[in-house]
Amino acid sequence: MLLTLFVGALALLLAWDFGRKRHSYATLSKSGITGPLSIPVLGCGLQAMQIGAENLIDYVGNCFEKYGKTFRMWILSESLVYTTELSHFVSILSSTTLLEKGQLYEFLRPFLNDGLLLSVLEHYVGIMDKHSGILAEKLGNFADGQQVIDTLKYVSLAALDIITETAMGVQVNAQSDPEFPYIKALKSVVYIQPDRMLKFSQRYEWLFKLTAPLLHRKLVSDIRIMHDFTEKVIRERRATLDRAIAEGSYHPLSLGDTDIGSKSQMALLDILLQASIQGVPLSDADIREEVDTFMFEGDDTTSSGVSHALYSIARHPEVQAKVYEELLQVLGKNREAPVTQAHLQQLKYLDCVIKETMRLYPPVPAVGRYTRMDLKLGNQVIPANTSIYLVLYFAHRDPEYFPDPLSFKPERFLDDTQDRQTFTYLPFSAGPKNCIGQKFAMLEMKALISKVLRYYELLPRGPEVRPMMNFILRSTTGMHIALIPRKI
Repeated sequence: MLLTLFVGALALLLAWDFGRKRHSYATLSKSGITGPLSIPVLGCGLQAMQIGAENLIDYVGNCFEKYGKTFRMWILSESLVYTTELSHFVSILSSTTLLEKGQLYEFLRPFLNDGLLLSVLEHYVGIMDKHSGILAEKLGNFADGQQVIDTLKYVSLAALDIITETAMGVQVNAQSDPEFPYIKALKSVVYIQPDRMLKFSQRYEWLFKLTAPLLHRKLVSDIRIMHDFTEKVIRERRATLDRAIAEGSYHPLSLGDTDIGSKSQMALLDILLQASIQGVPLSDADIREEVDTFMFEGDDTTSSGVSHALYSIARHPEVQAKVYEELLQVLGKNREAPVTQAHLQQLKYLDCVIKETMRLYPPVPAVGRYTRMDLKLGNQVIPANTSIYLVLYFAHRDPEYFPDPLSFKPERFLDDTQDRQTFTYLPFSAGPKNCIGQKFAMLEMKALISKVLRYYELLPRGPEVRPMMNFILRSTTGMHIALIPRKI
């Protein structure tokens, strides 16, 4: 009896699974999109259990070699497609209908990309310069040419100091007090969430609660700590705004306001507090979501980019010499003099070094989209309800668009008129959903890298990087260098 029930239930499950996936299987097969062996119900789930952040890049790379520039995977009922096909990048990233942005992002774009950010950046550069100086001071404890340090640990704390002050207008002093509750909670969440994405036993919320209850409780607790802190700051700054309105000293912001950025405490939070969509002010929940997004994206991505750049510069002395020569020409020998936005924008060769770093080591190694309907891409069709991953890490290493792709050559970006198709290089994505903070990120990376290089010569010490792919590109071996003080 029990055997009969089991066989009947199994037959029903297999029939349901076949019916659910039939259209997708047929569509992918007709389009010539193949992939790893997929079994009923589980799909590639058994293989997925062997994949983690440490070996995902190798696994995906092997799949591209075996199945071509586009391949598919199934994990339970999830349909996944990975691609490095340039024509697919163009179609997907240019689309204005595939995963349209919500109202808040559409509102923030003119402020953070083409409008208000240009006005406040000068003020932000002062904050970047201040915390970059603290980073240089902290690194002095290891600058004997012998001690090997993982740059990510120290760069990440500096980036956190910068992003909290520019986003929320508060100083958490992460470089001096890494145990500050908000900092610890943020670092914990940033570690746990990406790791969950790649662990079959934690990928789904219900399964996560069952297989890792303690970790789940820690995640919930840490998110609460972060939200409590952000909400407290929002309440305090909204109260300040309300007092200004009551006292008659308030005036609304506008894109052409020359006062924007000159005020000592003008942060992203202040801009959001004074903003409205269709005449309705943003709620505290809306504002918290935007500030949290800015915090997540502004910390880890910048830290990855700067750490990989320092690692690469240390291993290419001719590049380091050119960068340092440019720093002397533009910034001079006085390392205590304030650095301005104009100074950073003149660092053209350093700009090329950062771009080449993000070509080889894109901070966001893959960009995801989700289609709810069949999507035609050239001669191929991606079935409805499929996650599509544009794998920048491998696209940036395509010899068709980047000759000698594994070599570190900043000079390939010196000629701005070089005939390179837009979608071959996408460190900040492209199209309607491109990164709205890319100008901020480039200035921050320049500020941090230039400050370190003005104080220290970087030496190639420690193990080679072994890229680890989750939300943000890291290295299983760290990003190590040694330093010796420069003599002026």
